[in-house]
Amino acid sequence: MAAVNKQTGDAYENLANAIIVQAAEDYRRLLKRAKKNPANREALDEALQIERFFRSGWYQRLTNVDGEFLIRKLQEDI
Repeated sequence: MAAVNKQTGDAYENLANAIIVQAAEDYRRLLKRAKKNPANREALDEALQIERFFRSGWYQRLTNVDGEFLIRKLQEDI
């Protein structure tokens, strides 16, 4: 019998986590593109938009993780 993949926790919590994980992955990818080509204005602009999200009230409603902390950690990875 195949194992069933069950997510634990509240559906809203899972959605909030998925939003944050996707934003973090996008931010990391954009930082890498900007590092590779500093003249890539589009990548820089999109990365700044995600930084604004990490500093927003909506982000704070989704998680208790400090947005500034997350930005620093993601930047350190690049």
